[in-house]
Amino acid sequence: MPKPLNILWVSFEDTNPFYGCYGDPLAITPNVDRLASEGCIYPNTFSTAGVCAPARAAIITGMYSTSIGAQHMRTVSPSAFGPANPAVGYQAPVPFYVKCFTEYFRQHGYYCTNNSKTDYQFNAPFTAWDDCSNDAHWRNRPDPDQPFFAVFNPTWSHESGMWDDKELSPEFDLNQIEVPPYFPDTPKVRESMGKMYTNIQRCDTLLGELLDQLEEDGLSDNTVVVHWSDHGPMPRGKRWPYDSGIHVPLVIRWPGSIKANTNNKRLISTLDLAPTMLSIAGLEVPPAMQGSAFLGPKEDEPRQYIFATRDRYDQDYDMVRAIRDERFKYIRNYFPDRPRSIWVPYRNRHPIMEELYRLHLEDKLQGPEKLLLAGHRPVDELYDTQNDPWEINNLALDPAYQEKMKEMQQRIDQWQIETNDLGLLDERVMRNIYLAKDEPEQSLQAHLIPITQENYAQETMNEGGDLESPAMLHIYCATQGASVGYTFEEGENVTWKLFTAPITLPKGSNTIRVKTTRIGYTESDERVATFNIT
Repeated sequence: MPKPLNILWVSFEDTNPFYGCYGDPLAITPNVDRLASEGCIYPNTFSTAGVCAPARAAIITGMYSTSIGAQHMRTVSPSAFGPANPAVGYQAPVPFYVKCFTEYFRQHGYYCTNNSKTDYQFNAPFTAWDDCSNDAHWRNRPDPDQPFFAVFNPTWSHESGMWDDKELSPEFDLNQIEVPPYFPDTPKVRESMGKMYTNIQRCDTLLGELLDQLEEDGLSDNTVVVHWSDHGPMPRGKRWPYDSGIHVPLVIRWPGSIKANTNNKRLISTLDLAPTMLSIAGLEVPPAMQGSAFLGPKEDEPRQYIFATRDRYDQDYDMVRAIRDERFKYIRNYFPDRPRSIWVPYRNRHPIMEELYRLHLEDKLQGPEKLLLAGHRPVDELYDTQNDPWEINNLALDPAYQEKMKEMQQRIDQWQIETNDLGLLDERVMRNIYLAKDEPEQSLQAHLIPITQENYAQETMNEGGDLESPAMLHIYCATQGASVGYTFEEGENVTWKLFTAPITLPKGSNTIRVKTTRIGYTESDERVATFNIT
């Protein structure tokens, strides 16, 4: 029987595919390029949102953030958003059947690690990972033959890496940078973009180190390596469903299954990553997942469309929905009376945004440079991304494209109904759903039920007791959708195993620690019980 496949994820934050293997002549990305030469590029890959938390919520669950109440950026830490917003300060109230997909890997014996960014719009449940820390690594697994799912998230390429206080590598010739037509071509804009290339190069170096470590460990031939990003880095990209916000890299190396140095133009959403990883590993894909597997035995038919969203990002509310096929992008603005540059102080620290504001006040912006700061926007936007890759020529009112407009409008209406788009719901309602979880009857609590050969239905024994061998222990939580973790270890830094089936208790004294969790809930207090098996 073949060994289970290992899976290594390496995500670069806030990154469009400015790589040599994608045809960028300025990029210094030898390790991404090496990975591509040994695997496949998926150039038509798009995120579900142009900002971190909603995008990552979709990736970790395989469900649209708008379907699980995770579409606003962010739902937690209301003090971070200036004047108090009565709607924020909650974790996304996801449906009870939604899990972090890594739990399904752990259920099948995988060692799952994350180093170390989460940002899911909810606290990562302790049952999601064997290790979620800055030290997390597949090399820490207790059994060297145990299959692993390992994630590394270098953050140098985050948009903040383009700010004025960050370093610029002298290796990049700023005169060679292609400045998008919706940005003013100034030294400050070019320097900021040069820092973007610098930070991608730094992330690429870490990728190379991880690939070398796989080789050193003799794991390269049995490990699927996946490189991706969550969204783009710059104004009118990050936080927006334009391609500069949602077009992301995807490179996969799967020795023996993916032909080396290939290019697959299939339309892919980052929503598809979770079901695809389960499919690659030969595991079942939960029916609630909205993504489509594009590899492995559970591979689905190719997509016809991808969908992307924009809602409240930090302080200010917005609502935008987008649909894209292989060529055309349709964008619907629910607030046409508002400027695109709604109030987002964090974004305003971006040097390119500072340049846009400066030149706007000096009345020096020209043509497409005015788009982001215009006082209003159209309800409908339609772009031919093949002939207009920067998405600046809106075809929504062009008679020649009305059939395409009608197709896209009808499909996005249908998608909103099919996926239960919670963007149509007042955010205060979602917060009240979250707060309602703290009602006494909904509190998380574990119950321990021992099972022996003589008695298969004993009362709950939460404090432990004496049992005759053979004996098993069943653990349950009465809260719908909760996950249960347990350990026999002592101390603080323990590995919490995921409870999925009754545990056989060996003879002697067995002290077990149990706690429960559910996404969006505060995890339960720890319960400790000792069972003496004679």
